[in-house]
Amino acid sequence: MTAQEFIAHEAHLLDAQRYDEWLALFAEDGRYWVPLQGAAQTEGALHNSLADEDRLLLSLRIERLKNPRAHSQHPASRCQHLLQAPVQVQADEGNAWRTPFLYIESRGERQVLLAGSYTHRLARVGGDWRIRLKRVDLLDAGKPLPAIQLFP
Repeated sequence: MTAQEFIAHEAHLLDAQRYDEWLALFAEDGRYWVPLQGAAQTEGALHNSLADEDRLLLSLRIERLKNPRAHSQHPASRCQHLLQAPVQVQADEGNAWRTPFLYIESRGERQVLLAGSYTHRLARVGGDWRIRLKRVDLLDAGKPLPAIQLFP
C-alpha cells in the first residue's frame, strides 16, 4: 500500500466508524494533534491545543464513543472526510504527507463543516505504515468552534 492509499484508508475507517481499526494504524508512540493556532503553531508543550492525544487518550475517547450511555451520542455522530491528493513534504523524520481536506460531522439535524490540512508523519513497522503523528491544521482553528465529537 502506498502512503497515499494508506491516508485514504485511514479516513475511510473513520467514516465507517471502525475506530478500533483506525487506532491500530497508530505507532506505539503515535500522536493525534489539533493545534489551537492551526498551521502557524509550532510543536511544543508550551502551546495550547484543541486536541493532543497519545494512543491511551485516543483509546479512551473511542471507548466513550462506543458506550451506549454516552448522551452526546444520542443520536450517534457520523462523519465524512473529503481529501485532496496527499503530497509529500519535507520533514526531518521523513515520510511526511500533507493532505488538504473537508470534514463533515453530522448528528441529528446538525452538521459541522471544517476545512484544513493534515500532516501525516508515517513510519514503516514490519512492512506496514503506521502513524507517528497526525497533525490536523484547521482553517479556522483560532476562532470559536462548535463541539466536535469525532476525529476531523
